[in-house]
Amino acid sequence: MDDTVIVGVDGSASSLDAADRAAEEARLRGARLRIVHAFARPSDLDPMIHGVLAETEQRLHERVPGLEIMRTVVSGDALTVLRTESRHAVLTVLGRRGRSRFGDLLLGSTSMQLAAHGHGPLMVLRGRPDPQGPVLLAADGSPAGNAAASFAFTEAALRGAPLMAMHVWNTWSEPTPYEDPGDPLSVVVDLDQLEQRHRRLLEEAMRPWMAAHPDVIVQPRLERGRVRQALLEATREAQLVVAGTRGHGGVAGMLLGSVSQALLLHAECPVTVVRALS
Repeated sequence: MDDTVIVGVDGSASSLDAADRAAEEARLRGARLRIVHAFARPSDLDPMIHGVLAETEQRLHERVPGLEIMRTVVSGDALTVLRTESRHAVLTVLGRRGRSRFGDLLLGSTSMQLAAHGHGPLMVLRGRPDPQGPVLLAADGSPAGNAAASFAFTEAALRGAPLMAMHVWNTWSEPTPYEDPGDPLSVVVDLDQLEQRHRRLLEEAMRPWMAAHPDVIVQPRLERGRVRQALLEATREAQLVVAGTRGHGGVAGMLLGSVSQALLLHAECPVTVVRALS
């Protein structure tokens, strides 16, 4: 992985917005920007190279003076091309919709496949324009969530934004304790004890990242409820939400968890999905 941010551009308005965002992400990191275009028909190539891509590069140079920008134009389907290019990127950025008669359906397929099978963090533009607020971290305390936490704290530091570390818990996802192991109907649930356990889990999960980023203001947020619903509601007040591919409760064999899928499809702000460190 090198110091390059890549963005997929197909000429759609959404992909051009993604290019603007990718340029800003590259500026924040002191990285280079690579504009990637995948084509299937050679007849479409010339107007794209000398039209949309050239104009996009010129606009980005004006928006971010001094930014090093490269262009990669490759024959193939977008998913395969972006997956290959993401091997050499610190961040891959996609727009919400592309040039396709399938609209959001195709985007959902492409972004989810890349989130599950790509390399490095994937940012997908979603939600309201120019979102403000904290960086929102979906924190579950799992070892797989360390990569997401690392990215979220770094992003908050780069943006000078607070970080909202949100952990959602509920009773139906807990191992069930029994008062009498021989009587499965005798269920004892101590809600106060469960809440305290999840509070400690959140505090312990955030402690090393807070030590590594002492300048980041952390806003811990513990909620009892449905995980996906609570996080989606929280995206209404965030400028970016960061989640791992899988965490506690993930189904074996699934590379992309239901929470990440829900955020990619329904969040009210841009979403970054971060694969677990291997």
